[in-house]
Amino acid sequence: MSMKKIFFSNLLMIFTFFLTGCEKKDYTKEPPKLHWDRDMCERCKMAISDRKFAVEAIGEDGKVYRFDDIGCLILWQNKEHPEIRFKKIWIKDAKSGKWIDAKKAKYTTDSITPMGYGFAAYKEYEKPQNKEFIDYEEVKRRVIKIGR
Repeated sequence: MSMKKIFFSNLLMIFTFFLTGCEKKDYTKEPPKLHWDRDMCERCKMAISDRKFAVEAIGEDGKVYRFDDIGCLILWQNKEHPEIRFKKIWIKDAKSGKWIDAKKAKYTTDSITPMGYGFAAYKEYEKPQNKEFIDYEEVKRRVIKIGR
């Protein structure tokens, strides 16, 4: 094989790699992979290890932000980065451990969470009985009132 053919063959392979490797994933349909005990919370900088309360937010620019507690996400956005808007917020369902839409979830108010805000997310049909349940907007109001 001539050097010219080898060169163009390698060039084609590199070009193909970059085209397929740079494909942007749509994190509004499924959350990005979280590396437990290695990924850090954007606000408190603690390693995210509790699989019942983790949160991943997707910025309008596609950037992924990770948090160990829904309270960290709300205060980080409200107090530190009000210019950042999210197109999707994923949170772990406290019962099933699956990622669910944080804005559609129902929240209990008495859980022991990584940063002590106390809010655990549940899909509508999985929520435990005999508990107070609030929606995402009420969680935001209460976290901002707590304010730490």
